Amino acid sequence: QVQLAESGGRLVQAGDSLTLSCEASGFTFSNNIMTWYRQPPGKEREWVASISRLSGTTNYAPTVKGRFAIFRDNAHNTMYLQMNNLKPEDTAVYYCNDPSSGYWGQGTQVTVSS
Repeated sequence: QVQLAESGGRLVQAGDSLTLSCEASGFTFSNNIMTWYRQPPGKEREWVASISRLSGTTNYAPTVKGRFAIFRDNAHNTMYLQMNNLKPEDTAVYYCNDPSSGYWGQGTQVTVSS
């Protein structure tokens, strides 16, 4: 059974940094491209970043490029999202996703105060 568990979200101030984690189980994590999405309050879910199986390729939404970094530790079946210079518009529930299976985690709330 595929399971994805996000953690690390909390209330921070604008300009702060925060790292989210996504622990995966139930599939061969190193075989899959992984992604982060987020859903701001009152808006639709949006793609944030993706990382290839062996971390050789990363892609970012324009709104976060240069501030966020996606990386993974295949030995520990974990993906991360390092978020720097956070802005109030980064406030959202952040989800990790395995595109191959279509599974989502439960999400973790990030709130950035101005």
